[in-house]
Amino acid sequence: MAVHTELIKPFSDVGIGDIATVGGKNASLGEMVRSLESEGIRVPYGFATTAQAYRQFIESAGLEDRIAELLGEMKSGDRELASTGAEIRQLIMAAELPQELSEAIADAYRDLAVQTGVDEPAVAVRSSATAEDLPNASFAGQQESYLNVQGIANVVRSCQLCIASLFTDRAISYRERNGFDHMRVALSVGVQHMVRSDLAGAGVIFTLDPETGFRDVVYISAGWGLGEMVVKGAITPDEYTVFKPLLDNPEVRPVISRSSGDQAQKMVLGDGLKPTATVNTTKRERRHLVLKDDEVLELARWATRIEKHYGQPMDIEWAKDGVTGDLYIVQARPETVQARREDTGFRTFSLNETGKRLVTGLAIGEAIASGKVRIITGQEDFKQFKEGEVLVTQKTDPDWVPIMRRAAGIVTDRGGRTSHAAIVSREFGLPAIVGCGNATKELANGDEVTLSCAEGDHGAVYEGLLDFAIEDVSLEDVPETRTRITMNIASPAAAFRWWRLPVEGIGLARMEFIVNDSIKVHPMALAHFDSVKDLEARRLIEEITEGYSDKTDFFVDRLAEAVGQIAASQYPHDVILRLSDFKTNEYAQLIGGAQFEHEEENPMLGFRGASRYYNERYRDGFALECRAVKRVRDEVGLTNMVVMVPFCRTPEEADRVLEVMAEHGLKRGENGLRVYVMAEIPSNILLATEFAKRFDGFSIGSNDLTQMVLGVDRDSADLQSLFDEQHEAVKRAVRMLIRDAHAVGVPVGICGEAPSNHPEFAEFLVREGIDSISLSPDSVIAVKRHIAGVEKSLEPVVSVNGIY
Repeated sequence: MAVHTELIKPFSDVGIGDIATVGGKNASLGEMVRSLESEGIRVPYGFATTAQAYRQFIESAGLEDRIAELLGEMKSGDRELASTGAEIRQLIMAAELPQELSEAIADAYRDLAVQTGVDEPAVAVRSSATAEDLPNASFAGQQESYLNVQGIANVVRSCQLCIASLFTDRAISYRERNGFDHMRVALSVGVQHMVRSDLAGAGVIFTLDPETGFRDVVYISAGWGLGEMVVKGAITPDEYTVFKPLLDNPEVRPVISRSSGDQAQKMVLGDGLKPTATVNTTKRERRHLVLKDDEVLELARWATRIEKHYGQPMDIEWAKDGVTGDLYIVQARPETVQARREDTGFRTFSLNETGKRLVTGLAIGEAIASGKVRIITGQEDFKQFKEGEVLVTQKTDPDWVPIMRRAAGIVTDRGGRTSHAAIVSREFGLPAIVGCGNATKELANGDEVTLSCAEGDHGAVYEGLLDFAIEDVSLEDVPETRTRITMNIASPAAAFRWWRLPVEGIGLARMEFIVNDSIKVHPMALAHFDSVKDLEARRLIEEITEGYSDKTDFFVDRLAEAVGQIAASQYPHDVILRLSDFKTNEYAQLIGGAQFEHEEENPMLGFRGASRYYNERYRDGFALECRAVKRVRDEVGLTNMVVMVPFCRTPEEADRVLEVMAEHGLKRGENGLRVYVMAEIPSNILLATEFAKRFDGFSIGSNDLTQMVLGVDRDSADLQSLFDEQHEAVKRAVRMLIRDAHAVGVPVGICGEAPSNHPEFAEFLVREGIDSISLSPDSVIAVKRHIAGVEKSLEPVVSVNGIY
């Protein structure tokens, strides 16, 4: 590097302690170059102009007093923001950069050419203000960036344009709103070698789940071409989730979810007249994910190292060079939304009624809001927006922040979880639904709607102003219990949503819920697709499984990813997955299902649970379930997953199920596999010692056990007064099971609804010495407090081996 060290700093000469000199963005890049390149993390070469260079320019051009005067007129109301910013920018661009600074930039650019081996390397020229990208000021993007800049003259001019952008309208508004003194803020310009991601892809990484704050995952978004399309929300990107705790285990590949985005377009380098251009993606690109698993894992490992180095969750931008195939980190800054949330409690939202669903998309946040729709197509419509309306638009950018903060909620046609709309919505605590595709067409100005992000990964806009509930959940002073408290979970989104609860695992994850919500197709219709006769079912299956040559892979992929996320949410605590327990009438409702199911007089007592797994009518479908479970345990590495067999009528049937499972690679005891059985049939109680020889634990299903013990159809309205989970006959069955199972050293838990609905039944279970109680998430805190009180009144109870 040539002289001018007070005006120019190569990234390798700065670190995080130099924010006052080169701004947060450039200081972070330098920190990674200096401290993390030795760990294999690639950061493109570059340099930064200093804050001193900025101040020297403003002083030599005699602009300081005039800028202060214009800003003072704006504050006093004598001048509008737009004219203030425009005049300041014009003043800066009309001034001449000091010769020393121009030469310093030119020299640094020549040095970069030597480093890259290119005569005139293409560079990205980005702003890095001394008040930008700090832990308490995360609104990156207030200033301008310029891509694909080549040649000394163009680089120098782009640097001056960046300096002028310190006074964009949005940057001025941001500093006003956050109390930054305009005249004390300086701007550093970062000049960074362009990664040829236009020939590959780019995106964003969070080192936690951006919606729930779950700390044990890395979230990665990816789009074809330059990363601006992802950041600006112009596309819905691919998404990947990686489980952190297993990243250093070379024997597993902990990618727990992948989803393909909607990417009709990408941004590429321009033809010389314009630095960039937006073009259509190719058919091949639309059919394939941007990243391979090896690349996802490499980025995740880099992200965790960056997070460890900085000591806090991070928001990172990455790019892949399409020429070399190498991955690069191009930005890293602290994540500031979830990291600031206190772990002393959280707020939950739930709809009390339902309405017509108008549009759906990715849910940002977990809240619910309602209001009148206001469609905004551009800044010319801003004056129409009223406080408390629901903002509906194609996408947002930093200029939209003033109206976004006044909205009740935000809905966009395009964008993903790392888009501008998503990030700003989290900052403001607003519910948003992004990537809807057609919201601006389906909704109309003045429509009264309810926007719900409280129903999982996907949010929905409902017709009308629906009633909803808000509950504040306190996690302070929740007592410990000897009885192991777990929870019942129906979906991956719910597992991540409730991760903060003080539980020790998941006592029941229902596979059939996942099949119904995420797969929707009968597994036998996938295993024997060529034999499906229903033409409409064939069409739907083709549509749902697009891109899969083997349709069974679709089932296995979807199930494994959903189950893997649930298992990850409580790792290393046990997560008990109940194998499918659809009844024949329920299976028939799945796409293609009617052909593979027959009508039964009483499906509740019919062809369900264990009896299906070894029967030729479903055996091939069960094989897919086993493949998914085996992948999660053996390939992803989530060996905390326990498998549970439902509705197993006899010990002999148990033998047949275990034999079939072993044929598909799920042999009890291998790789620590434990297999539990539901205790929901009188034979499970009466022959408990025989079942205990075949299974590693019992889990009481209180609904079915009550039905079977009392002979009451739980779905019969006429018999509801007789359906009593606390009936003495049911209690005797529970007491008998706990006694006999403990006698042979096998634990007993309960995953039915009775303990959640009836605290006195939970007290009965504790007094009988049950090992674990699995509750609905919303009842965990109250029931756990109650159980702690019961335990305090009892002599210490030691459960079998202390573990369930």
